[in-house]
Amino acid sequence: MASEISPKAEISPRAHIGNNCKIFPFVYIEDDVVIGDNCIIFPFVSICAGTRMGNNNKIHQGSVVAALPQDFDFRGEKSECILGNNNIIRENVVINRATHTGGQTVIGNENVLMEGSHISHDTKVGDRCVFGYGTKIAGDCEIQDGVIFSSSVIENAKTRVGRGAMIQAGTTFSKDVPPYIICTKKSTYGGVNQTMGRYYGVDEKVLKHIANAYRLVFHSKTSLFDAVNQIEEQVPDSVEIRNIIQFLRSTQIGVISKI
Repeated sequence: MASEISPKAEISPRAHIGNNCKIFPFVYIEDDVVIGDNCIIFPFVSICAGTRMGNNNKIHQGSVVAALPQDFDFRGEKSECILGNNNIIRENVVINRATHTGGQTVIGNENVLMEGSHISHDTKVGDRCVFGYGTKIAGDCEIQDGVIFSSSVIENAKTRVGRGAMIQAGTTFSKDVPPYIICTKKSTYGGVNQTMGRYYGVDEKVLKHIANAYRLVFHSKTSLFDAVNQIEEQVPDSVEIRNIIQFLRSTQIGVISKI
């Protein structure tokens, strides 16, 4: 089915628009843009060069996709901003493309970016994440699946958030946030995110095992290295426990604290 494109939209003839899209007036689409099928682009949206967008995305008023990276190392190189399928980008969201040639900023599938949120250059976002009002994600971050950011969160550069974690409103953090936990406003461990665990069907026994694993990390006097070894030795194996071990072992900057 042909796309419905307003004559008041400014679209490069070199942009590729999929089938059954609806593009409203005053949309601006540059060269080197690919938009999949069944996307809705609301008025005053800018889709910039380097965008590679999947299907069934909704981009609301005033948002900018693949904006130039706000990075002093940027020298005008070509790079990409990848959006998967079924994402909802609300009003005044900014997503920057990557800084260097071959780099990518990636937004996975079924994510919701609420009004005023910002995803910076080279950040990788998984699936089914929620970014609350005014949340700002710095460059080179990694956000795994199912993460929830409450409003006005600031994630500093080169940090990671593990799958199923929740970041409380107003938090600013500069260390990695491990999987399945709550990160408090003081950027500390606030317990296991039991609500999300149950939502994704994690067994109650496994939730208890996750809590035991994090007692070893946050409430013992051992190093993180020793705590991970103790998790391997003492906590029953599961996919979730393996995810925790892998995340903790791969941290480069350490994890948030217990107090």
